[in-house]
Amino acid sequence: MIEMGNTTTIPLTKETRDLLKKYGKKGETYDELILRLIKMAEQIEFAERQRRILAEEEFTPLDEV
Repeated sequence: MIEMGNTTTIPLTKETRDLLKKYGKKGETYDELILRLIKMAEQIEFAERQRRILAEEEFTPLDEV
């Protein structure tokens, strides 16, 4: 639950607000929506980092260690 004294206002264009609304779930606050989108972005970045490491790094097979 969001405490009223613990909130801020973020200016958005109407276009950006409308885009956010498209991704919101019924009953979800903008705070909840943005946090959910951030978590999704973090998961995507993690997966991309792992793919990049696998593609670019050299690995030694465990039986050779």
